[in-house]
Amino acid sequence: MIGSHERVLVTGGAGFIATHFIQHRIANGVESIASIDKRTYAALPDTSNRSAQHRSVSGNIGDRGLINGLLREYQPIAIINFAAETHVDRSILFPGDFVQSNILGLFNLLEEVREYWKTLPDADRERFRFLQVSTDEVYGSLAPDALPCDEEARFAPNSPYAASKAAADHLARVYFVTYGLPTVVARCCNNYGPCQYPEKLIPLMMLRAIAQHQLPIYGDGRQIRDWLYVEDHCAALDLVLASGRAGETYNISAQEEHINLEVVLKLCTLLDEFHPRSSGRYADLIRHVTDRPGHDRRYALDSGKIRRELGWQPKETFESGLKKTLRWYLSNLGWLQSVTMHKPFSEWLVLNYGQRGTI
Repeated sequence: MIGSHERVLVTGGAGFIATHFIQHRIANGVESIASIDKRTYAALPDTSNRSAQHRSVSGNIGDRGLINGLLREYQPIAIINFAAETHVDRSILFPGDFVQSNILGLFNLLEEVREYWKTLPDADRERFRFLQVSTDEVYGSLAPDALPCDEEARFAPNSPYAASKAAADHLARVYFVTYGLPTVVARCCNNYGPCQYPEKLIPLMMLRAIAQHQLPIYGDGRQIRDWLYVEDHCAALDLVLASGRAGETYNISAQEEHINLEVVLKLCTLLDEFHPRSSGRYADLIRHVTDRPGHDRRYALDSGKIRRELGWQPKETFESGLKKTLRWYLSNLGWLQSVTMHKPFSEWLVLNYGQRGTI
């Protein structure tokens, strides 16, 4: 059992979910937490998790010397790996970055963690956990009438991102089976919530709607995704870290499946209520654009295992979580607009959507 007083190292600690996870741990009485992040374009500001309990280090999980030194100095009893390139559209444009970060980076991290773990006292080696944060995309696209994927469903990734995460899951399993390192994998559905980098659907639509720009919807917009509020994901990860069994995988999902177009329409309706346009409705800005290659039609997870074994339940419905998210963005328009001034974001918009005639 890993409690709130234990030393935990968070990799990719400046990312969206990791930032919320660190805040969740601190809010629940954690005494010490350290993080490492190479601070790419999607990293949140250094001030996001500034507190006496949190130590932040800049660096890459592929830098084995840095990881070795951090492990020896900080002596964590658990590691949770968020470090990854995560955006499907970018993986189609730049697949090599995803192989480098999500596969080779994880390999180097696992090698250093394995050597460190071997030096721990017997009791600490038994309690130690390496939690690999994964995605529902490793399972590939589901038919409309198919049952949600449980942890035993076969892998069928359809993007460079999904393939790199599937490979990472295999590596985590190998280090448990072959070397005995107590790894656990947590696979989650689409996350949303405050301060998410606006490449993802919900913050991108918010950003563009507030700026009175067209809302580009891929293809017919009938793709189905399973949505989970980020705070509920963090609570689930904390449970898995504390009580998850070594060598096991846990799917995390609120089992809230929604069609992408309907998500955007729902968001437009909420914006009409909370931040009305001077004329017209936000839904008038929707434009259907050329779909991306290999776009999966449906993801869905069966999260029965984590509910039965660890007693996890999400607190937010999609409706309540979306309202919380919208209110945060509307109260932090300066943060949202500063992202649009960020060169990597503006360049990506042109590169990804310019050819589709909407930017």
